[in-house]
Amino acid sequence: MADGGADEEDDLIYFTMSTSLAIDGGTPVRETLLPYSRQSVSAEDIQAVTEVLQSDWLTTGEGGMITTDNPHFPQAMRQFRNHCLTSDHRERHKTGSWFYEMTKLGYNYRLTDIQCALGISQLKKVPAWTVRRQEIASLYDAAFEKIDAVNPLTVREGISHAYHLYVVKLNTEVLTVTRADIFQALRAENIGVNVHYIPVHLHPFYQERFGTKSGTLPIAEKAYEHILSLPIFAGMSDNDANDVIEAVKKVCAFYRK
Repeated sequence: MADGGADEEDDLIYFTMSTSLAIDGGTPVRETLLPYSRQSVSAEDIQAVTEVLQSDWLTTGEGGMITTDNPHFPQAMRQFRNHCLTSDHRERHKTGSWFYEMTKLGYNYRLTDIQCALGISQLKKVPAWTVRRQEIASLYDAAFEKIDAVNPLTVREGISHAYHLYVVKLNTEVLTVTRADIFQALRAENIGVNVHYIPVHLHPFYQERFGTKSGTLPIAEKAYEHILSLPIFAGMSDNDANDVIEAVKKVCAFYRK
């Protein structure tokens, strides 16, 4: 939760993110922040977590934020991020006191004031940025509809997609190469493609701790082998988007069976 507060802007935060978090010793709760018609928190009023990194829809340079409709959570979360001290320096300055206590084991998870100011200053720009991302996605959708080697992910009716990422699924059955080759070829065309994401259960930490392995989640693994993220950000021009489209067409045509 960023210092300075932005409660009046909370309805703008409607991007996909999942987390498990226990507050004040409570039971960890899993919930998903959905991009559905500004449903910014779950029905149980549990907090939702979203990142605000350099490439995100809004950025503070590094870090994240929590939004909640539950009035009991903010103070507990503020204490948890600040060594679980009973007051911070602003509260002590306001009351003219120097006294504080550490009641539980907390952490130094504070986002700096400069980072908070950077993030808060962007909130009112988010709707316009989202519209621009959607425009770029529409250009991609129209172009790739004509290329059977590239399948954009579908968006269900009634959903406003924020397009933090624009992910396509490669139909390698009509290509002579794998996703890895298409990735390298597009990079050679100076297109900043990427892959989002490697399935969590394939990372060593989860394999060692939970015994997961290749084959544990075959559907996720199959999807991972075919997905590719194309550049998308609010500052892209139509010409930038067309450069991406033409590069994808060129590469897919070259490697077509």
